[in-house]
Amino acid sequence: MGTTLAAALDDARRRGFVGRAAELAAFGRALEGVDATRVLFVHGPGGIGKSTLLDEMRRRARAAGRETVVLDGRDIGGSLPAVADPVAAATADGREPGPVLLVDGYELLTPLDRWFRTRLLPSLPASSVTVLAGREPPAPDWAADPGWRLLLDVHPLPRLDAAESEALLRGLGVAGPDRERLAALGRGHPLALVLLAEAGSDGPAPAALGDRPGLVADLCRVLVDDVPDEHHRIGLATCAHSFRTTQDLLAATVGDRASQVWRWLAMRPYTATTSQGLRLHDLVRDVFDAEFAQRSPDAYAELHRTIRMHTVTRLVAPGSVTRYRDATELILLHRRSPAEAELSVLRDGGAPAVSAATPGDHERMCAVAAASEGPHAEPACRHWLTTQPAGAHVARSDSGVEAVALHVLVDATTDTGPDPVVPAVLEAVSRRRALRPGERIGVCRFVGDLAGSQRSPVAVLTASVSASVEWLSRPVGWSVVTPVDEAYWRPFFDYLGFSVLARVPVPGGGEVTAFAWDRARLSLEAFLDMTGRRELTGETGPPPPELLRPAPMGRDAFDAAVRAALRDLSRPDRLAGCPLATTALGPDVRQVIVQTLDGLAAEPRGDVLLRVLDRTYLHGAPSQEAAAEVLGLPFSTYRRHLARATERLADLLWAREVNGGPGTDGHEPDRIRAGE
Repeated sequence: MGTTLAAALDDARRRGFVGRAAELAAFGRALEGVDATRVLFVHGPGGIGKSTLLDEMRRRARAAGRETVVLDGRDIGGSLPAVADPVAAATADGREPGPVLLVDGYELLTPLDRWFRTRLLPSLPASSVTVLAGREPPAPDWAADPGWRLLLDVHPLPRLDAAESEALLRGLGVAGPDRERLAALGRGHPLALVLLAEAGSDGPAPAALGDRPGLVADLCRVLVDDVPDEHHRIGLATCAHSFRTTQDLLAATVGDRASQVWRWLAMRPYTATTSQGLRLHDLVRDVFDAEFAQRSPDAYAELHRTIRMHTVTRLVAPGSVTRYRDATELILLHRRSPAEAELSVLRDGGAPAVSAATPGDHERMCAVAAASEGPHAEPACRHWLTTQPAGAHVARSDSGVEAVALHVLVDATTDTGPDPVVPAVLEAVSRRRALRPGERIGVCRFVGDLAGSQRSPVAVLTASVSASVEWLSRPVGWSVVTPVDEAYWRPFFDYLGFSVLARVPVPGGGEVTAFAWDRARLSLEAFLDMTGRRELTGETGPPPPELLRPAPMGRDAFDAAVRAALRDLSRPDRLAGCPLATTALGPDVRQVIVQTLDGLAAEPRGDVLLRVLDRTYLHGAPSQEAAAEVLGLPFSTYRRHLARATERLADLLWAREVNGGPGTDGHEPDRIRAGE
């Protein structure tokens, strides 16, 4: 151990050192002169272990009998003599082999980089070894020089793997039961592991970073210590909170500084630039997101809403070609859902792409349906793929299909084929309330990964993303999901405000649970409003009563309400109490009627019907007889046109009530205020 405290400390640090085998092997070869490398460049984010690695290299160099010069950019302050003088002293006697120069905090010596590259390092003995360690990778000028391309070895410092993390925690005295959990929280980041070990030394080990605000603040100071201003801080928070960050998203959160903040983020050592945007190192992401939530909870909630608005707006945009990707990002915003463990795996490891299935995927989908629900499901799945292939979705990676989901649209007239579940769903819905004309039920019928599991992260992702795409693009009166694993899925659907519609026995002794959302009571807009709040709070249970509409009207009552509303169009005081105001048409009944009348003019002979309604109700005559006279129509003809016009207007408004109005596949999705 030696005779001084410094020697004792050195020995303790040596025994506590773990990992970095590749970097130490490269350093060893350089010391022995067995390859051309003379300079190692080690880089990585703060706290990743650069200083600890340099310390171990120093011990190994001295053990090999090499003189060492250790410099730290924090102490040098950009001073050229502060570097040149100790190096000159170490080389003055011309001793061979040359010294080992270890420079920490090299990112602080950027003004001296050219001098290092062109003057200092070339002046060292050929046998010398230099290690430069900083947060940033080497400047492009190093790679541009053919000499340095041969003599320089660059090492991005990776995080510790699970075994190395647990070894580090063991050396810090962390008990066995806590090591695996803390290793997962630390994400292979040495400083985080050390702080987590310290946090657990005086009480229970933390279960999440947010459990120890002081630890989060300490990590944040080390990991992210160079944020220029509040715009960059919000940009960093955006990158921490979203699955991926594009310049378009930054424009929504930081405004016209987006391009500047984007360039700054892209240059951070803790940021990865991918083909789809920027992503933070997972520990930096977790720490900064937790720190921002603690420091500014109101700003954190507002940022979440802005990111969510941006994602939903893209998702519902007509003709969107990024719908599946946007749905994936929307699902991964749910950090308080019961499926957080599965979603966290996808945030860390990457999410496979969900997309529409192709005919070549159908056999695989039938096999997954049979594996998840039983042999009876194979012909049922085949029936739906034959009759409704547009509802088939898959998660696909480089290795092929990983999971599947199949959605169908049905009503009382649908041929359900050999499926035992969908008829039971239709019957259960009819017991709640009769389907109105034009109303359909959307059923997520089959979900599973290739092993038939509905619990794996990829199965959860495929179910959730495909459901988001279906729910926001194909309007229905009910949305129903029929998993076989009620115990697993019940908490998730409680979180979404779904209720159990039915439990359906299936051949072979199994059971399917149908979870349902009555969209006539809870509109898509209200659903998004509710889930947007629950993403932040983790709240669960039935939808709040204030979000629910009254039980929907039947068609006869609806038609009567339309006729009454027409009579009251010029009486706002009376129109305010119109029964239509409680339907999907919303509170501004007059505006909706006027907008619908505008659309009527585009239909065949619609201009005639519009003129009759306009003269009778919008620019009302004293009486129907007077209206007929103004229009130049015999009274009997006028009455016939008025009845037809009123009937057609009621049809169009009923389509809005049932489906939301014209749009994709003949209907327009429920109106969405994406920012709420």
